[in-house]
Amino acid sequence: MRVLDLGRMEYGACLQLQHKLRAERIRGEGEDTLLLVEHPPVATLGRRGEPQEIFDPTLPVFTIERGGKATYHGPGQLVFYPIVHLGEGNRDVRRWVQHLEALVVQLLADHGIEARAKMDLPGVWTVATDKKVASIGIAIQHWVSFHGVAINVTLDPKEFERIDPCGLGAAVMTSMVREGADATVESVRRWIAAHGPAHLDKFAKNTIQSQ
Repeated sequence: MRVLDLGRMEYGACLQLQHKLRAERIRGEGEDTLLLVEHPPVATLGRRGEPQEIFDPTLPVFTIERGGKATYHGPGQLVFYPIVHLGEGNRDVRRWVQHLEALVVQLLADHGIEARAKMDLPGVWTVATDKKVASIGIAIQHWVSFHGVAINVTLDPKEFERIDPCGLGAAVMTSMVREGADATVESVRRWIAAHGPAHLDKFAKNTIQSQ
């Protein structure tokens, strides 16, 4: 799996890149790719999202294919998008989401934050404060996964007051630094680049071995 570090990229341009890579994987071309990126301030609406969930009229808004409702991206948040073919015969979407959550839980543990996933609320939540530190929203077409995971590293949780995040309200959101971690976007970017590909590759390999 290759890793593409996009630095800071406008959301629309990154979405076009995701679509290009997804189309290649659907055709059996290219290779699985992990995109790492920060976005300028932007709101996205998933398949269950409604325009009234965006409170700040100055925010650019994209309606996209992923599951879920409204989310916010901005500086201080690292987003990773795995453009991955999930493997022949693999139809367990929930297990793929859990696999992504597990990667973030390990990232947070390595930064001194105990965290967990919740069955009924996709994303990753801190144990100590029961706040949401990472959001997950994926789409799958022809068993190629795209969209991904947003980790709040140094992002001020007050930024989420510009929307209604996942229909839960801004008060549930937190960041790694708010939870006491000594982390920067660059340090988290390096961690994901170092550990992400091997973890994500295990999903398809484990599926093949279990058949």
